Amino acid sequence: MRTDYLVLGVAVLSSVANAATIPLGPPSHSKSGVVPELPDLVENPSSWKDRLRGLSERLLGKTRHGLRDHEQKHLGLASSQMSKYTGDIVLRFNLTTQAEGKALVEASQVLLLDVWSSTKEHVDLRLAERDVPSLLGLLPNTLQHAHARLMPDLGRAVQETFPGARKPFSDQTLEEISKEKVDGSNIFFQDYQPLSVIVPWMKLLESLFPAYVQTFSIGASHEGREIMGLRVGTKMPDGARKKAIIVTGAAHAREWISVSTVSYLAYSFIINHLKDKRITALVDGFDWIFIPTLNVDGYAYTWEHDRLWRKNRQPTSLSFCKGIDLDRAYDIHWEAQKTQSNPCSDSFPGEKPFEAVEAKILSDWVAQMKEENLDFIGYLDFHSYSQQILYPYSYSCSTLPPDLENLEELAMGLAKVIRLHSGEHYEVASACGGSGYFTQTQTGGGGSALDYLYTHHVPFAYQIKLRDTGSYGFLLPRENILPTGEESLGLLKYFGEFLSQGVARSEGMIAEPEAEILTELRK
Repeated sequence: MRTDYLVLGVAVLSSVANAATIPLGPPSHSKSGVVPELPDLVENPSSWKDRLRGLSERLLGKTRHGLRDHEQKHLGLASSQMSKYTGDIVLRFNLTTQAEGKALVEASQVLLLDVWSSTKEHVDLRLAERDVPSLLGLLPNTLQHAHARLMPDLGRAVQETFPGARKPFSDQTLEEISKEKVDGSNIFFQDYQPLSVIVPWMKLLESLFPAYVQTFSIGASHEGREIMGLRVGTKMPDGARKKAIIVTGAAHAREWISVSTVSYLAYSFIINHLKDKRITALVDGFDWIFIPTLNVDGYAYTWEHDRLWRKNRQPTSLSFCKGIDLDRAYDIHWEAQKTQSNPCSDSFPGEKPFEAVEAKILSDWVAQMKEENLDFIGYLDFHSYSQQILYPYSYSCSTLPPDLENLEELAMGLAKVIRLHSGEHYEVASACGGSGYFTQTQTGGGGSALDYLYTHHVPFAYQIKLRDTGSYGFLLPRENILPTGEESLGLLKYFGEFLSQGVARSEGMIAEPEAEILTELRK
């Protein structure tokens, strides 16, 4: 019965993305710490079905143009953003020497280019097509023809990531949806969702599964939005301490697939507790902290103004260059930053460690929870793109973590799980090595969340860079949401099962998971 209500609730929430009752902008209470409330549809579960049907009649009616109100709004935003990026392209440069990487760094800084991805083998850059001759003129002969065009029409690709640009599902009524017993995941996860849907959806999950699901806020962002999370785990008697694993998404605002993936992982753990024996054991054994959208201000900005915005929305010393890179803002080898003098850089780390509000909030919250009743043993930070599983350190390729062998072995296992499930290849590397010479030269790699949480709080920490490998980059089509979520779910279960065996720095090598688990993965 609860699943039926969840399907109905998800259908409505997915369809009212920008309804007036659920504002997308900063909440009026600003920094008061009050968590946004769900509409009254979840106050009285016995009347949910009638309330949801009534809400659907009010909010899902078509406009005179044949589109739902929120779809029409999204189409308007998508069209304006399409025009913003019309004429832009993404080029991939294949690197063979450090000298080529250095030349590309210098050229990209001169032209203020947007770096999409950097690995040992290649660098992806976004730029206006008219600027290609200027870029090539700054590069050595070896790079003149060592590039390929990944995205020839960036404006169109931006437009098609918005709901309404291509309808995610047909105009069925909620009654028809209920009769067909559609899985809630096939509704909510058929499209990318804005904060106006994600937060009520989280509270709906809490109201349906209060025994082991709790929504919470780690604090308010610079613009006053609550950074919401889901705490999933059965309660310990008498408030006893419990081991915990943190899973975060959207440190970088434009990486929408990370938001959908973390949401999918939370959803899957919640609805499969007591159904899937592996998930049941993990929910009983750990507290899982899911924070789908760490950079809430930046994420909201990508929906309203600039789909490819990366940083938070904090002011800097230059009024025309807002934002700090949350993944360069932590107090861990922050002084190694090489872009700190340029607030216009997409990798700007601020003027001092923890200047970024959201990074400081996460750090303080983790420290507070450790003081109370949680022992953090795992951290997964989801990003996109390039299909990589990265372990510490980011700040240095020469300094090795003390338990490197354990970190590498677990990372290899995570990559194997994905390969067995979907056939997708995820590279395993240190965060420094995986980012390549270009990123190390451009930013220095200091101040990362990965290094900070690993050094101060969590013995097993990884950054997971999701699909794809460059065909779509940050504009991954919505058809990839469920497949990416599914392969990440296998990864998360494997991760938890390793840690459930009592793994810690002092306990030596990690054991292989049980044979039946690997057999299940191969099915």
